[in-house]
Amino acid sequence: MDTSLHHKFDSIIFDLDGTLWDSTANVALAWQAAVAKVDYIDEEMTVDRVRSITGMTYDAIFDKLFPTLDNAQRKEVQTLCGISELEILHTRGGELYPQLEETLKYLGTKYKLYIVSNCQSGYIEVFLDLNDMHPYFLGHQCFGTKGNPKADNIRDIVNDHELKAPVYVGDTMGDYTAAKQAGVPFIFASYGFGDVPEGMIATVNNFSELTELL
Repeated sequence: MDTSLHHKFDSIIFDLDGTLWDSTANVALAWQAAVAKVDYIDEEMTVDRVRSITGMTYDAIFDKLFPTLDNAQRKEVQTLCGISELEILHTRGGELYPQLEETLKYLGTKYKLYIVSNCQSGYIEVFLDLNDMHPYFLGHQCFGTKGNPKADNIRDIVNDHELKAPVYVGDTMGDYTAAKQAGVPFIFASYGFGDVPEGMIATVNNFSELTELL
């Protein structure tokens, strides 16, 4: 493992889905339950469909999934899915990636840790509450807070916490693009949902590799 990144950063900002955990199976269940409540959708919300939109802003997700709905219908479905998602995740949660807590505990002794995700408000809190992860993170930001794109939310974390040398860890091209726009170096989590062919400063094939890399 390349050790050239040791001592180069003061903080790590993480994406959530596909980087820290995989909640797609339970999100699919939640969204299926939600769309069953309306009579104008006859589509199955599969894990593959959920994974296909991972990393997109919460508004953009429903534009892509239901392009033929009118605005009122799409807004209703988005609201129903959001409520159902948080309800189901509060009890079922998601699948944490192997050695997540041990790795975060180690990284937290060397770096300030944060989360920035394109999720709805309350989603990061479910991850933190359900898995007792609050002690490892000093702050978080999401699309649902202000409706801003991920690059702006990364900048908010950097500015609000006066970070001097942050690095962003994510698993999709959207993550890479947002980090680049925010002027933050990017580490690609190849075990997640996306593909980033170039531009990253490093790639990790599992979460625990961050302990060697950083």
